[in-house]
Amino acid sequence: MAGWISQFRRGLLELCVLNHLNVQEDHGYQIVQRLKQMDGLDVRESTVYPILARLKTEGFVAVHNEPSPGGPPRKVFRLSTSGKARLRSLNAYWDLLAEAVNKLRSDGPEF
Repeated sequence: MAGWISQFRRGLLELCVLNHLNVQEDHGYQIVQRLKQMDGLDVRESTVYPILARLKTEGFVAVHNEPSPGGPPRKVFRLSTSGKARLRSLNAYWDLLAEAVNKLRSDGPEF
């Protein structure tokens, strides 16, 4: 059972990252820490950073550097205009899926 749960989580992380960035721009480390607080996500840096890199490449997030008090500049991620549109689309699809699954769960064997 653990295999499908892991696949399910990985598929949801893009949605979670985009929703976080919709609330606030943030450093990759802070995004990871916030998502780690969510029960059931089981987030690791090794999964979030590649998502952020892909989202940047695809133009859904923009990145700027911010000075760091004790080291090299830190990358700050924020949603781009196309990222906001992508998020609206993903959230709408998530709502549709959740509604369908909840209906199936509550209807029982009858259709």
